[in-house]
Amino acid sequence: MTEAVEYDVVVLGGGPAGENIVDRTRAAGLSTALVESELVGGECSYWACIPSKALLRPALARADARRVPGLAEAVRGPLDAEAVFAHRDYWTGNWKDDGQVDWVESIGAHLYRGHGRLYGLRKVAVTSPEGLHHVLSARHAVVVATGSRAVLPDLPGLAGAGAWTSREATSAREVPGRLLIVGGSVVAAEMATAWQALGSRVTVLVRGSGLLPRMEPFAGELVAEALTGAGAVVRTGVSVEAVVRDGPTGPVTVVLEGGELLEGDELLMAVGRAPRTEDIGLDTVGLTPGDWIGVDESCRVTGHDWLYAVGDVNHRALLTHQGKYQARIAGAAIVARAAGPGAPAPDTGRWGAHAATADTEALPQAVFTEPEAAAVGLTLAEAERAGHRVRAVDFDLGKVSGAGLYADGYRGRARMVVDLDRQVLLGATFVGPGAAELLHAATVAVAGEVPIDRLWHAVPAFPTISEVWLRLLEAYRG
Repeated sequence: MTEAVEYDVVVLGGGPAGENIVDRTRAAGLSTALVESELVGGECSYWACIPSKALLRPALARADARRVPGLAEAVRGPLDAEAVFAHRDYWTGNWKDDGQVDWVESIGAHLYRGHGRLYGLRKVAVTSPEGLHHVLSARHAVVVATGSRAVLPDLPGLAGAGAWTSREATSAREVPGRLLIVGGSVVAAEMATAWQALGSRVTVLVRGSGLLPRMEPFAGELVAEALTGAGAVVRTGVSVEAVVRDGPTGPVTVVLEGGELLEGDELLMAVGRAPRTEDIGLDTVGLTPGDWIGVDESCRVTGHDWLYAVGDVNHRALLTHQGKYQARIAGAAIVARAAGPGAPAPDTGRWGAHAATADTEALPQAVFTEPEAAAVGLTLAEAERAGHRVRAVDFDLGKVSGAGLYADGYRGRARMVVDLDRQVLLGATFVGPGAAELLHAATVAVAGEVPIDRLWHAVPAFPTISEVWLRLLEAYRG
């Protein structure tokens, strides 16, 4: 049986980006259908941001407490892994999406559970778990928000080795005695931090020169030093050639280039992401299955005036908060265009209401390692490659009074990248305990293109770690 239904907007994928599209279009009075094949809330809610931060928070809190006189001796023992897992499970809703389904229904959107595929012009076909078939037509827009998945490289022996991806790393219920992690990404660094704190003996194998390669080099260096100090092993410039495991359980061995063997109890592969577009009907609209989807500044798909793609799937910025931002932008653009020919045209100029400019000019990211690393905008190398005339200003975060009061032996570093021609910030990076909370001020400065002279009038409270802003400005003036 096939049911045909028409809506103003049909959204394919119920993660954070898809949910935000639904929220914006429903708020504007457009009828909206949401199609989701797994859990409403998506990767972030159940296998990424939320569970990973629930695992990391006890590790970071304990590390901070151990550097506070009068408290350090009280927190010398190990973490209670079962309590940490229970806390993680609570924040994932025990992998049930009842609350988010209730929200979808409360705003008047219609949820279709099942596998959705584009079905030609302005249509999505949905097959439910019960075998029912629906064809959803969209008067104004179809939005693809299917996200991304972890990549497993084509290594001999890997396919049958039961290797973890980010999903298994954030949902595991037992602490492996020895955990091998391949990759230098955010997932690799955060999961190394979490599982080392929970009691695993962690070895991180990085093909490149260091951790967190998309940040300033000192970020990865400080995180690697902290991991090493906590007992982990971080090796750079190494390549994995093969994996050996007798079934999905038991010890796992990785074979390094040159023949060296390393054995662990679990193996986490954290080597990249791929778009979830291989089976969503892209071929029915002239696009290539399995590819990232190219979009313009309003997240409308190139060559299609009715099709949008938001979140990881468009490859602009693979971060939950940016996917939500893109959804707000695209949602506003859909509403504006749905108003008809006599309505004002969408503003897709730089920093316009219907342009996702921050994806390229003020992209923020926080990494919840120990120490935390946070950055927005361009690194020094990126700014130089883009042809800007710039100067980088660094300051030792540990020399700020607020940092010294936060924890004994506070180690960290801050950098701002200044456009010398326009006298505004192009980027900023902070590394240190609690440094993620410094990020939004920097994001405001970069996105708002606040002149350096005006930043002098943004007085940081004493004694906070934020006083590093004053120290950076003093260093810039010389």
